[in-house]
Amino acid sequence: MQQTSEKWFNAKKAAQVAVFFVNKEGKKMNALKLVKLIYLANREHMRQRGYPIFNDKLVSMKFGPVNSLAYDYIKGKLKSDDWKEFIGERQKHYVVARDAFKEEDLLELSKAEIQSMEKVWQEFGQETKWDLSDWTHEKCPEWEDPRGGSVPIPYERVLQCLGVADPHRCAENIREDRRIAEFFAGES
Repeated sequence: MQQTSEKWFNAKKAAQVAVFFVNKEGKKMNALKLVKLIYLANREHMRQRGYPIFNDKLVSMKFGPVNSLAYDYIKGKLKSDDWKEFIGERQKHYVVARDAFKEEDLLELSKAEIQSMEKVWQEFGQETKWDLSDWTHEKCPEWEDPRGGSVPIPYERVLQCLGVADPHRCAENIREDRRIAEFFAGES
């Protein structure tokens, strides 16, 4: 089972964000739509709190900005027991929830994080994958055309585009949390 080499990445938390949205759609959701909702939820939480719901590598891709490691799990490129606890095997272009989890089952997520996700669902849940892709191209100035590949998006840029006070300090806090998580992952 191939896991990410990024020991700071919390696959269980990412899976809980994914299953939150997949369950909202009825336990099955188009993968591209899910990728967009996850990015928008993390972005919304950064707008509100100066910090993402979960730490990930952000990149510009053809269809808009993406949480790169979560995307690799959604594609099936990366696998872990933490992810498989919540997300089943892909069905072509669809991501499937293992169960109809309730919010109280998603223990990795705080109330504030769930509120950010609810806000994104209320605003974007009825949109199509293409509407979401177009919206992120037009309304996420941190995205840049990757010309067929992918281009990293620094957290500073997202935070700055969102008008968050002191984006450099907030981004440094995100990097510091990565270092702490990496340290503790090495202890186990």
